[in-house]
Amino acid sequence: MTKGKIVIAEFDGAAGLFKAAEKLRDSGYKKFDCHSPFPIHGMDDAMGIKRSKLGFIAGAFAVIGFVGAVLLQWWASSVEYPLVISGKPFFSYQAYLPVTFAVAVLLAALAAVVGMLAMNKLPRWNHPLFKSELFEKFGDNGFFVTIESTDPKFDDQQTSDFLKSIGAGAIDSVDGVS
Repeated sequence: MTKGKIVIAEFDGAAGLFKAAEKLRDSGYKKFDCHSPFPIHGMDDAMGIKRSKLGFIAGAFAVIGFVGAVLLQWWASSVEYPLVISGKPFFSYQAYLPVTFAVAVLLAALAAVVGMLAMNKLPRWNHPLFKSELFEKFGDNGFFVTIESTDPKFDDQQTSDFLKSIGAGAIDSVDGVS
């Protein structure tokens, strides 16, 4: 496993961070992230982040749960144990709705949790970014951009110079990123 680097740049505020994200996106950087003590509206678009696939994953598993629950109940009451109860037909779908709904919701929720963990590469107990003294004020009043060395445009000196040219204050780098 090769160890890489992350370059950290601090910006003055939310507006500076937003403009920096747009300039990084327009310059062709792909593997960068923006860190702010609060959510910034429109940051996903400024960074060029596409819509998450998590909704499609959860929806697909909801459909799988729905179909599976209906098939299981149909098989049990119509094929394997066909009993006439109160003159109702073997396939009485009205009775299947509560269980079908519950299984669909359960599978969708489990898929959403597992999919979110997998897509975010979690659990990750520690990140080398936490070694940076500059990054310590992130949760309080810092606005940061981090660029990974695995980015195709990454060059240590050129990336730092570019970050300075778009308004970065302090710049730091952290080794040991996998």
